[in-house]
Amino acid sequence: MASTLHSFASAADLAGSLADKVASTLSAAIAARGTASIAVSGGSTPKAFFQALSTRDIAWDKVTITLVDERFVPADNPRSNHLLVDANLLQKKAKAARFLPLYQDAASVEEAASVATEKTRAISSPFDIVILGMGGDGHTASFFPGGSNLATALDPSTPRGIITMEAEGAGEPRLTFTFSSLEDAALLVLHIEGEGKKDVLAKAEGSGDEAEMPIRAVLRRATSPVEIYWAP
Repeated sequence: MASTLHSFASAADLAGSLADKVASTLSAAIAARGTASIAVSGGSTPKAFFQALSTRDIAWDKVTITLVDERFVPADNPRSNHLLVDANLLQKKAKAARFLPLYQDAASVEEAASVATEKTRAISSPFDIVILGMGGDGHTASFFPGGSNLATALDPSTPRGIITMEAEGAGEPRLTFTFSSLEDAALLVLHIEGEGKKDVLAKAEGSGDEAEMPIRAVLRRATSPVEIYWAP
């Protein structure tokens, strides 16, 4: 599937433009059927975007927000994506949104994945918006090269829902939506920043194995064009 690159002079410019795009897409979904859904990525990259989006005038009480992936750590852990969203997105006008976390207080990460799958079934599919990041190794969501469940995560026949992932360099075990849960979003965005990430993206867009650079699965197999938002 073709992708569209949107380049910006600064991260602040990107954050504002992406916030406008997401706000208009959510508002259109709400106008069409009364609700809207968005799955967002973690890490440090989306902070400015989250802060910009939280100020947009949307019927936030009709919006459901979740994460594309999460570390198996409680919400008050500094490495939690939930904490990042809570501190930067679920603020100001966006406080009225409904948030469905992936982390669950369970005896194991496998049990947490099962509980999270059931809880997120409340979100109608496909997602209206999915926003992904990308690591320097070409991972996205928690689809890590060499990951314990990578083949299952990327297999389009794997049911929608959340599975576990462990990989060298990933730190804690992860909870991640399957590729089949994300690929058909009405708006699928890849948000990346830095010259180094642009080089990684160029490599990913070339030939090669999806298992080596899992972001290739998104670029090749998403059902609608991937909107790439990049700033140096």
